[in-house]
Amino acid sequence: MGKFAGKTVFITGASRGIGKAIGLRLAQEGANIVIGAKTTEPHPKLEGTIYSAAEEIEKAGGKALPLVLDVRDEDMAKEAVAKAVETFGGIDILINNASAISLTPTEFTEMKRYDLMHGVNVRGTFLMSKTCLPFLKESKNPHILNLSPPLNMETRWFSNHVAYSMTKFGMSMCVLGMAEEFKDFGVAVNALWPRTTIATAAVKNLLGGEEMIEASRTPEIMGDAAYWILQRDSRECTGNFFIDDEVLTMEGCYDFTKYAVDPSKKPMPDFFV
Repeated sequence: MGKFAGKTVFITGASRGIGKAIGLRLAQEGANIVIGAKTTEPHPKLEGTIYSAAEEIEKAGGKALPLVLDVRDEDMAKEAVAKAVETFGGIDILINNASAISLTPTEFTEMKRYDLMHGVNVRGTFLMSKTCLPFLKESKNPHILNLSPPLNMETRWFSNHVAYSMTKFGMSMCVLGMAEEFKDFGVAVNALWPRTTIATAAVKNLLGGEEMIEASRTPEIMGDAAYWILQRDSRECTGNFFIDDEVLTMEGCYDFTKYAVDPSKKPMPDFFV
């Protein structure tokens, strides 16, 4: 029996990247993984769909439920959560991973991109947390984990891309507030963020192509960090802003070269750390 056997984990944006890596890691421990994402057809620049991710999760040892979901849409969110509960009997863990990014200065940030980032990152996180909460309350060890940074309010993290930073810190503000609000329910709310850039489609397409990928770590480091966080007692472990390699160090891992895309390259620091 795996450590997450019988547990149901709802992950937004889990068709690729970090969300899928977390799903695969927990699937290895017997979890039921709900894949809530928009991609149903292959995309030339974005690897994977909800269905291909479901196949990988099943092969890893878990049960998968792929669901088409736009986290901005309240009706779709309610329907997806209801389907997850109908299929697996409840929800034990919510991973708010879905995110939109546009690293543009104010003058060159189109309002449709501004609205998309606020809709996906902040509204989506709030909506999914709100919608899953009644079912999380029924779990024995319920967790919400947001993929968002520590609340490091320095001007350097805002000045070059105000709109994007506002939304990622908005997700972290949900952690700050909901951790206290949900404490009496025993629902943990924490954040997880990478020390370095992670080899994802967003990094490749938006931050610097193959050169940036080579200086990144693989998504598996985030999967392993989430694995350790989500085992912890939800009544004792809440309101934390975790960094991936710090979590692994706490668990006795000091060598991170296995996560390096190219061990000969110095890892590129991520934003906000």
